[in-house]
Amino acid sequence: MKVLLTGANGYIGRRLKHKLLEDKSIDLRVMVRNKSSLSSNLANIEIVEGSTFDIDSLKNALNGVDVAYYLVHSLTSKDYEQKDRLSAQNFLQIAIACGVKRVIYLGGLGQKETASTHLKSRIETGEILSSNPEDIQTIWFRAGVIIGSGSASFEIIRNIIQKLPIMITPKWVETLAQPIGVDDVIEYLHQGLYLSYDKNLVVDIGAQQMSYRDMMLKTAQIMGLKRYLFPVPFLSPKISSYWLAIFTPVPYNIASSLIDGLKSEVIVQNQNAIKYFNIVPKSFNDAVVQALHEIEANQVLSRWSDSFGDVWEKDHVKDIANAVFVDRQVRDISHVDSSKIFESFMCIGGENGWFGYDFLWEIRGFIDKLFGGYGTNRGRRDSCSLRIGDGVDFWKVVDVVQNRRLLLYAQMKLPGKAWLEFIIEDNKLIQSAYFYPNGIIGRLYWYALTPAHFLIFSNMIDNIIKRSNSNLQKK
Repeated sequence: MKVLLTGANGYIGRRLKHKLLEDKSIDLRVMVRNKSSLSSNLANIEIVEGSTFDIDSLKNALNGVDVAYYLVHSLTSKDYEQKDRLSAQNFLQIAIACGVKRVIYLGGLGQKETASTHLKSRIETGEILSSNPEDIQTIWFRAGVIIGSGSASFEIIRNIIQKLPIMITPKWVETLAQPIGVDDVIEYLHQGLYLSYDKNLVVDIGAQQMSYRDMMLKTAQIMGLKRYLFPVPFLSPKISSYWLAIFTPVPYNIASSLIDGLKSEVIVQNQNAIKYFNIVPKSFNDAVVQALHEIEANQVLSRWSDSFGDVWEKDHVKDIANAVFVDRQVRDISHVDSSKIFESFMCIGGENGWFGYDFLWEIRGFIDKLFGGYGTNRGRRDSCSLRIGDGVDFWKVVDVVQNRRLLLYAQMKLPGKAWLEFIIEDNKLIQSAYFYPNGIIGRLYWYALTPAHFLIFSNMIDNIIKRSNSNLQKK
């Protein structure tokens, strides 16, 4: 069976890719915007570069395919509803032309009449993909709150519980949902390949019904924390969104979409999961325990932010060459094992900090959050391992060359484009901060921060070398 996986760099896509690679009865093809973003088992994968907005690349990706997974979403775009519709229409049209037999789609629970804008867009995508049952079959899975290490929902719950012993909450905490563990979602998607059914099918999946209040209190109990929630009727969605943005890793636009979706119940509407699949979903408690264990053991396979940010189509080499401002620090490292230097700067960010003046980074992160950015509390997936596509606070990893280079692209809110690069070359460590300003505001921004840059970047490179000398890879 020839299987196409789209969205292979997303939260679900990365995990499903690993599951499909274990299935020796299929030939796996993935469609990604940039093949360098795939970091494992490339020998067993056929790779097609492109997007669902490029008809030619879609034809290349879907040609000869039996079953195609559609895990594409444009939530971070301002016009994501229109993009989602166009993407689904393109995919359906080319899939039919290429003779694809089955499309498997993962959407969200909810009823269209009461759904938020975000959930309604997910429902419309499913409707489009299911609109030609005489030409192609669609298996449409619908899930609500997904509990797993790195999922947006769990990251929000965990961070709020950790940071706030007493919470004044909006009334939506009493809304009912049916959470499900991420491993169970992956299992449903995998078994969808082999479902003996030849018509369109909507499969609602979830474990027990519970309120968001119950989810938070049960998570606190599992974490050994005592927490108190006091729901009030006067907290607006906007205030709630800012609250989540400040105290959790998600930026304002994501928090706003999630908060908007919490006003309506997301519970199972049909029994097709029980009727057609032999899967017993984990309890909420078991899913939380597993997620916490993966976080503590640095075994987070994917995060909600993996595919966020329009960075893959950028020509970073050209953009860096055109940078107007460069802060470059160079140090001789002939007396140090270069592999230890590489290991050292690969640990930057997150809980490890930025190797000095962390309070300045925290201030910058807080300002970024206020303007709707990621801030520094997004952290990183793993304490000392990075791959292309990983988030590092308000940076994105866009290139990694083993024992030689790390390139980070700034996803913070700022008047221009910025990169931070570490290169080992000719027994030297070269650390460069590049900035391409937007007009006069961008130039004033750089000049205003020049004194801080002098302290931060000089201290950073020196501490990278010190850490490599002491083999200290964590705080």
